[in-house]
Amino acid sequence: MDLLAKIKDKRALVGIIGLGYVGLPLVLRFCEVGFKVLGFDTDANKVERLNRGESYIKHIPSSRLADLLQSPEGQGQFAATHDLGRLGEPDVLIICVPTPLTAKREPDLRYVTNTTRQIAACLRPGQMVSLESTTYPGTTAELLLPILSQEGKVGEDFYLVFSPEREDPGNAQYRVNTIPKVVGGVTPACLEHGVALYSQVIDRVIPVSSTQAAEMSKLLENIYRAVNIALVNELKMLCLRMGVDIFEVIEASRTKPFGFQAFYPGPGLGGHCIPIDPFYLTWKAREYDFSTRFIELAGEINTSMPYFVMQRVIKALSDHNKALNGARILVLGIAYKKDVDDPRESPALKIMDILKQEGAEVSYNDPHIPRCAGMRHYPHFDLVSTPLTEALVREADLVLLVTDHSAYDYAWLASQARLIVDTRNAFRGIAGKHIYPA
Repeated sequence: MDLLAKIKDKRALVGIIGLGYVGLPLVLRFCEVGFKVLGFDTDANKVERLNRGESYIKHIPSSRLADLLQSPEGQGQFAATHDLGRLGEPDVLIICVPTPLTAKREPDLRYVTNTTRQIAACLRPGQMVSLESTTYPGTTAELLLPILSQEGKVGEDFYLVFSPEREDPGNAQYRVNTIPKVVGGVTPACLEHGVALYSQVIDRVIPVSSTQAAEMSKLLENIYRAVNIALVNELKMLCLRMGVDIFEVIEASRTKPFGFQAFYPGPGLGGHCIPIDPFYLTWKAREYDFSTRFIELAGEINTSMPYFVMQRVIKALSDHNKALNGARILVLGIAYKKDVDDPRESPALKIMDILKQEGAEVSYNDPHIPRCAGMRHYPHFDLVSTPLTEALVREADLVLLVTDHSAYDYAWLASQARLIVDTRNAFRGIAGKHIYPA
């Protein structure tokens, strides 16, 4: 049976490489519609937990995994392994590995490259490879294709596509199947296979002319957000000087029924996409002797926001005759966004690092992240979330709200804290000269 027939009959074995915030939801969706899935991850601990039916991602309940492993109809439908020697078994391989930046803000594609080489070592005729990791235009054709082509001819012996992930952790409004999926193929046959695969699990699939177009579409989505967030961050700083409430301004502006989309300021960018992806295009543009000025400017503004928050902390303390050096600072929320358990690239980490360097005594509370240790940029961090007691809040010289989790009782916090710096407008409607917007 050829691959198209296997896909249409849901008899194709799907292999998903990287079982994190992108890969694991895909596992569940493919299983949900009847495919068998073999998951790959180099983290043996994750593999063991998954094979026990345990989820390590907050918004994915363990019960969904347990059902796949234990129920009579789901028995054997999903298994996880860290043995990359088994990459030849699946009919389809979907790559969902990280694409971070180096310390010099250049693309770090070692995970994609190493995975592709592992696939090439096991590649057999008739397999399809789909890259979902966000990257610069040209990666699929310029990096993956030469490695895989050593084992056969693309579009005949194997199929290669790029289909960017569009996960939004913590957003209950959208599921994997309801988020439209862009797909680009190296050849028409590759595109046909990619569209056939994703059409089985996604309500709407959008084919584009090339893998480069698909890669660029993902970058445009995130650059659009990064630039607009930088705009409102800059306006926030101006409005504070002018004595104008930027959040009131945004709410007024969003009543316009056309031509405006609301973006909100904050302490900086976080997560695995927006702080990183725009710089993939900036790097690639240099190859064409082109300067991406909007992207660079947005990056400057957004990466400066933790330092602006520090200025507001110093201002609040100074107004109450307190120095930052030796001050007890309680940071609330270190996840990169509201109500998620993911601290990747969170501005809270940068802010805490600066506070520590300036001599402050820093503690944190986050109901979703009990421990903060072993971070890529902050390997020296080994902090534990402190229980949010009345004594803790009252004893802090300043409470710094970085991530506005729903679990926090903001009225109670305002009644207990000596000083508050609010980076998210979480204390809106609560009066008090001890509350400083930032």
